[in-house]
Amino acid sequence: MDKDKISQYIALFGGWLSAVLLFLGTLNVKFEWFNAASIEAFVAVLIAFIPFALLLYGVYKNTYRLTEKAKKQERALKQRGLK
Repeated sequence: MDKDKISQYIALFGGWLSAVLLFLGTLNVKFEWFNAASIEAFVAVLIAFIPFALLLYGVYKNTYRLTEKAKKQERALKQRGLK
């Protein structure tokens, strides 16, 4: 899944939250903390967090120091002259 697709899913989730806010407003259910500004802030946090999490996962998968399996793989790559 690429960055554009993730952004589309986050925007879809933000739209869904906005629809819930409007629906609750028609039922005269009001929450002080659940408003358009809080939804936009939550979506902004998600847009910042998702790529950060993906980068952390990439760093974890490309580091040969964290697990014993990764250390064995690094030794094998060095023996074959690939690293």
